[in-house]
Amino acid sequence: MNDGSTSGELADSIRTLLSRLSPGDRLPSSRELIKEYRVGPATVARAIAALAAEGAVVTRPGSGTYVAQRTRPRDEVTAADTAWQTVALTDRAVDTRLIAEPLGPPPAGTIALDGGYVHRSLQPTRALSAALARAARRPDAWDRAPVGGLTALRTVFARIVGGSVTAEDVLVTAGGQSALSIAFRAVAGPGSPVLVESPTYPRALAAARAAGLRPVPVPLDADGVRPDLLADAFAMTGARLLYCQPTYQNPTGTVLAPERRSQILDVARASGAFVIEDDFARHLGHGGPVPTPLVADDPDGTVVHVTSLTKPAAPSLRIGALVARGPVMERMRAVRMVDDFFVTRPLQEAALEVLSSPSWDRHVRSLGVALRERCATLAAALAREVPGMALNAVPAGGLHLWVRLPGGVDDTVLTSAARQRGVAVSAGSRYFATEPTAAHLRIGFAAADHTELTEGARRLGAALADLGPGQGETR
Repeated sequence: MNDGSTSGELADSIRTLLSRLSPGDRLPSSRELIKEYRVGPATVARAIAALAAEGAVVTRPGSGTYVAQRTRPRDEVTAADTAWQTVALTDRAVDTRLIAEPLGPPPAGTIALDGGYVHRSLQPTRALSAALARAARRPDAWDRAPVGGLTALRTVFARIVGGSVTAEDVLVTAGGQSALSIAFRAVAGPGSPVLVESPTYPRALAAARAAGLRPVPVPLDADGVRPDLLADAFAMTGARLLYCQPTYQNPTGTVLAPERRSQILDVARASGAFVIEDDFARHLGHGGPVPTPLVADDPDGTVVHVTSLTKPAAPSLRIGALVARGPVMERMRAVRMVDDFFVTRPLQEAALEVLSSPSWDRHVRSLGVALRERCATLAAALAREVPGMALNAVPAGGLHLWVRLPGGVDDTVLTSAARQRGVAVSAGSRYFATEPTAAHLRIGFAAADHTELTEGARRLGAALADLGPGQGETR
């Protein structure tokens, strides 16, 4: 070994030496190692530091370096007894069955039509990377951010929502899911009912149940949640909270009809209830006009508004916001302070830069065109390749198609068969708080290109044919 050898090579040589020594034995001195391996002092120092960091040796200043005590292999360690935790944890389990993938990760080559994010080619990756790099170089980049979020970012969110909303009405969150969790825990106490659309977003159901709430379904039709049944549900349950998605509802793509917007708010006000408006798809329109948020027309604080940048931008842009007025906002700020103090400042700065740039509006417009084209491609392919599957309407926004399966077909059986054929779709039963009204699939078009969408539909049709008469029936 010569002076040009790396410290990594020297560390490997010393590891060989360690295998012949016993714990507690002293290693040769630095001078001896320099002479034996023909390296410089800095190389020896780096090698010893690396071995010490991984726990192979122990250095004692003024004494030398010694072989560390060796830990027993994992298979020789007696298994820990954690049974006591079953009693200590009581009954506050978090149910993730609706949001976990029951079939596990898909095999390589599977066409993913079950996701909730846009294809990488549709993400503003270059703008995000540049904005984050600039944000990280700011002198105050790693300072503590305000609990409510950067004032400039809150101002931008208020402008997006519109109406009389101001920055004081906005709380920046770590994405939409975090916002939902905060809102559910802040608005209703454990054991309380929460009314939800049926079907609805599974992760909202999971967040509500994790907060100790009891989801109660209220049916949808082509115009959104039904006000007559909503009034009945409030009266029967005494609920003080409704969770809904008025714009491009997940999974159905439904938009709440204009005449129902005021009806929903009137019913909630008459019941003394809050409305959590999940506006995840604000930037996911397919080119047409997007309805204004409910909160923009709500001066009395009935609506708690949830929005997020994750869906139209990228999965790891975990920036969202809650918009509310009155004591409920103070309650949510308190929950956020207890949870995690604030959202990391560089990510907020990057989001602010991206939202404030003219390129953001261009991105949203081009994204809308791409989503509309992908939606049309998938709808046409399903009509051609999957006979008997019913698509009630092509959505004007969002990321998914909601299709009804032929009579007698079990959605979970078909989902499994489709996975074997190399295409991943979502079983519709996951989107219902109670028993589903019929068998459906949610099929996404945003995370695949046109070729994959066409091939995915073909594979899904083959999977349905594989089941044969009676094989896909609900048992």
